[in-house]
Amino acid sequence: MRLSRIALAALILGGAAAAALSGHWPWRRLNVEAPGGLEAVPAGVDGPEAPPRRPPAVETLDTLHRGETISDVLARHNITDLDFAHRGRDAGIDPRRLRPGLVLSFHGPDASAPPTRIRLRSSPEQVVTFQRSSVGWEVNAREIVWHSDTMDVRGGIDNSLYEALDGQVRDSVLAGPERVRLAWDLADVFAWEVDFTRDVQPGDTFNVVFERLVSPEGEVRFGRILASELSVAGKSLTAFRFDPTNTLYDSDGRSLRRAFLRAPVQFRRISSAFSRARYHPILGRWRRHEGTDYAAARGTPVMAAGDGTVLRAGRAGGYGNLVELKHRNDITTRYGHLQGFARGIHRGAHVTQGQVIGYVGATGLATGPHLHYEFRVNGVARDSRRVDLGSGAPVPKADRDAFFAVRDRLTLLLHPAGPEPAPPPAIAGATHEHTTAGLTN
Repeated sequence: MRLSRIALAALILGGAAAAALSGHWPWRRLNVEAPGGLEAVPAGVDGPEAPPRRPPAVETLDTLHRGETISDVLARHNITDLDFAHRGRDAGIDPRRLRPGLVLSFHGPDASAPPTRIRLRSSPEQVVTFQRSSVGWEVNAREIVWHSDTMDVRGGIDNSLYEALDGQVRDSVLAGPERVRLAWDLADVFAWEVDFTRDVQPGDTFNVVFERLVSPEGEVRFGRILASELSVAGKSLTAFRFDPTNTLYDSDGRSLRRAFLRAPVQFRRISSAFSRARYHPILGRWRRHEGTDYAAARGTPVMAAGDGTVLRAGRAGGYGNLVELKHRNDITTRYGHLQGFARGIHRGAHVTQGQVIGYVGATGLATGPHLHYEFRVNGVARDSRRVDLGSGAPVPKADRDAFFAVRDRLTLLLHPAGPEPAPPPAIAGATHEHTTAGLTN
């Protein structure tokens, strides 16, 4: 019996020795040298021949800072052989249009080796990947398809339009920066009717239906306003987007666009309203104030209120740096106390509505940075906030039925339980797009 056990043990040891010499192991064994503890090795694989454990790929995020170029960011990651301008064009990327804050993702085998893959979001709709290969860098652009859903929000305005929207829209619906975009776009919708720096008062209300976009990765952003309703100082304003003409119309089918904006800055409070007389803080006496002052941070862009031609752009006494524009129908506008002028603004230059013509400053007789804005008809100053800007062009006759169908559908979204929409009004054809200050434009 004892001899049998000795023979069996000898047989087992002999077989194991033979297996070791042949390079094969007959069962799974534990790799005691593996990092992090013991690890099983597949059957038939000997220790010295086991595939090496690859360290996990490393991802590093970096940001394009103000004053930097993409080459500066690449150099920080030891990438010197990528001609970004040339390869980027293959994906439709213009390096000159990339803005500070752009995030780039660098992927590599480990922290000590240069990255082999770069990923960036060139636009909300596109992801671009640069991949190092044996022949250089290859570029691939992948489209991101966002799907849209329709949201609505309504509420009262106690202080500002943004604060009202910020309080009504949850983070789960739109993040903070996207709520800012919603507020700005809603102000832009009614920019020809409402001066949001002055006209909005406590007790006013808003109602807006907007498009929200969601990416496959779950990102959420604001899309566009589809319909909105604003009650300001007892006046009710409506807007409906009509895609075939890419225009916003009121409920009667007239374009919201006018020849002049109500305010030449987008979002600032008025520090001094139009008046026949006011106490001048520098001259120390009462004098006529023929414009509206908009308190704003130094450098805030100032826009042309309407299409026109530059009469002058330069120093003008108490106005400081002044731009004066000539418009149709003997209308002129003045923009004073500017810090400086936008590129291309000089006598004789043509400007379009909304174009930046200068920047808020405190030149001339000014105690602090603000814009002094004047609206003149036949040389006589008028209160720009009370000038009758007329009515917009009607929806094209061929599109009337389609527009009113869209209006009725959007009205149900604005007021789900409200009354039936009003019937389409009779709109006479117009020979001119805008009327201004009671004069045909």
